[in-house]
Amino acid sequence: MTAPDDVCAVVLAAGLGTRLRPLTSLRPKALVPVGNVPLLDRALHRLAAAGLTGPGRVAVNAHHFADMIASHVGTRAHLSIEDGEPLGSAGAVGKLHSWIDGRAVLVVNADAYVDAPAGDLRDLLDDWDGRTVRLSGHVADDGHPPFGGLAFAGASLLPAPEAAVLKPEYSHLVLTTWRPAEREQRLESFPLNGTYIDCGTPADYLAANLHAANGENLIAEDAVVTGAVLSSVIGAGSAMYGVVRRCVLWPGAHVDADEVLTDAVRVGRDLTVKVTPA
Repeated sequence: MTAPDDVCAVVLAAGLGTRLRPLTSLRPKALVPVGNVPLLDRALHRLAAAGLTGPGRVAVNAHHFADMIASHVGTRAHLSIEDGEPLGSAGAVGKLHSWIDGRAVLVVNADAYVDAPAGDLRDLLDDWDGRTVRLSGHVADDGHPPFGGLAFAGASLLPAPEAAVLKPEYSHLVLTTWRPAEREQRLESFPLNGTYIDCGTPADYLAANLHAANGENLIAEDAVVTGAVLSSVIGAGSAMYGVVRRCVLWPGAHVDADEVLTDAVRVGRDLTVKVTPA
């Protein structure tokens, strides 16, 4: 499956993730693992299933812990580093003006968990006239006015002229592109055929991991587990000797034999983020 040659993709991975601290004090939000897979990799996999791969077709922007993003992306995508203050979703696209080079742009957020059939982003590309602005949406109340009755679900398709006028300065697509297109009746919302969870808070982050585990356990092959695990995600290189229920253990985490963790995220030996389930 190949996307049209006149379409490229931009993955937004520059967010500070302030509501997810202290986890995002250790790594960028785009690299927090959900179901033992970094969110950024999940976004890149979705794009690949829609026929968009490689540094000529996919760009990733970075700001917070930009060096970690750069190291993780490697040669898989073009990298756009934002120095100083982050540019927001519209500014990020504007900064990539030369790389975009007159193409339409599929913009995907890297800070949310999406469970959808492979190739789901093709829904935005199929039978497109190249003029309307398209959004992926889901039924939810995210505190913002909906688009055609749907809350934004992390992906939008920008016609080439809409992308070309964006500037490398702080702004957001909701203001520069989506709402103006909506007022002009040039915006189309497409229901996401799957689950969308914005991993903005520890509760939502835990919920995303539990969804990925699907009521069971996800345990990395090299994790050492001698204790009891219930509906939890155990990361690579972890050592779990105690009891965990509905928990996430980051790679390299450690739980002693006398510990019992419930609804929590463990990082290393000493950091435990307790979660009130959403």
